[in-house]
Amino acid sequence: MATIEQLYQTLSERRRPEDVAQIVIELTADGLTTEERLLLEKAAKGSLARNVFGYTSMLQVFAEAKGAGKQITKAIEIFKLDDNGKSDYNNQKDIADFINFVSPMIHKTVGKNDFKTDRLNKSQRKESGLDLSKRNYNKKWRLLTRIEKKLLKFIREGKKNEFQKIAKHGLAHTITFEDFSSDLNTACFIAYYNSRCNLRSVFTNQSQERPFDEISDILLKRCTGEESNFLDVLRKDKTVKPNSTNWWAISHIYTGQLVLSNLTDEQKGTLLGKWTTVLQDIAELLDEVWTASNINRETMVVRRGNDSTTWNNTAGAWNKARDNWMNLIYSLGLDYILEEICFGKVLRLMAADVVAWHFSTGGKLDPNTEVWNKIPLPWEVFQNKAQCNKELVVQYCEQAGIDPEKSGWIAPRVHGVAEFKPTPELVHGVTVANPFLATVLKRHRYYSGKNAKPLYPESN
Repeated sequence: MATIEQLYQTLSERRRPEDVAQIVIELTADGLTTEERLLLEKAAKGSLARNVFGYTSMLQVFAEAKGAGKQITKAIEIFKLDDNGKSDYNNQKDIADFINFVSPMIHKTVGKNDFKTDRLNKSQRKESGLDLSKRNYNKKWRLLTRIEKKLLKFIREGKKNEFQKIAKHGLAHTITFEDFSSDLNTACFIAYYNSRCNLRSVFTNQSQERPFDEISDILLKRCTGEESNFLDVLRKDKTVKPNSTNWWAISHIYTGQLVLSNLTDEQKGTLLGKWTTVLQDIAELLDEVWTASNINRETMVVRRGNDSTTWNNTAGAWNKARDNWMNLIYSLGLDYILEEICFGKVLRLMAADVVAWHFSTGGKLDPNTEVWNKIPLPWEVFQNKAQCNKELVVQYCEQAGIDPEKSGWIAPRVHGVAEFKPTPELVHGVTVANPFLATVLKRHRYYSGKNAKPLYPESN
């Protein structure tokens, strides 16, 4: 039988909506209305648990940054240190503590990593009391340098992975178990909507599937008390209190005006502060990637040398954070702020073949690109190098033939309710009918943009 702990675990995973719907049914079976059950069954019938050969080729977890465990294990051996096993070298603080502890042993200054100018020469080593050969000293010095570089890479990769999660589901992965488990209706909506948000993008020349579907809608209505006969006496998990929707927890993944209207101004202010900080952090990485890449701002079509994966994940995080920020300032009645500062959206890079496909079917360049081309870059606004306000954005939207409000440039975006559709098995965005076949195609690099290996290589 499924438990609330298992449902909570899905927040840090990329489980298919079908599989999360199955857990929701198991937890709420006795309290579902006929309509609720029919809708949830629509998804759950495709869960892996209900299929004899249930299998998916798609990873069900987010990528995680790899720490300095390998390098530090080697350093412990070379420096002949005692490893108490209490440190976690997939943790930024523990890696930094190790560097700060070991570096003084060879009189190395942390951060000074130039091989020509920052090492000690023979006389300096003697003066420092280091009884080490040049070879031994260099070996240890180089290893510590590599660990420092690994730490910097680990921090950067950690940021990229964090922003990928934010791009998908906002702050869902930061919700505490205490808040999540305080109400079962709350938990079910968050977990299912989270799984919908985490769906992968499909290779298409049309818009992507919207995450808020008919099942998300009915689960949110349960939180408001609509269309729900969920009774505590019938519920199997007795640790969850009845009729105590935790709107604070929901607001970390969904900031519709209904949700925000159930928060206090203090809670909304706290959330606004969180999202403003997130925007600032994302802007720093966008600036870094933009500076290092030769991105064609006029078309936003990928070309050689662009780090499209990092850019698109980070741009997605920016737009998600910006949407939440916009929802909150309107809910707080602070939309007058836009008269002074109105951050623009950030466009993703598009693959050339998708753009060509789009044009071949009668499409044209997204008019949002025209607005993006004219307004100041978001990180420049944060750095006080440029100003961008509502009046400027409205002006450029009108020139591009875009409604500035409905398009989300100056107001919260309004979404509809999508119909539930089974999760496709994807290989680099391309739908494949069979998950086993998808695994084979991935292994042979089909649809990856890299040199594919033939499924049946010719024998010599």
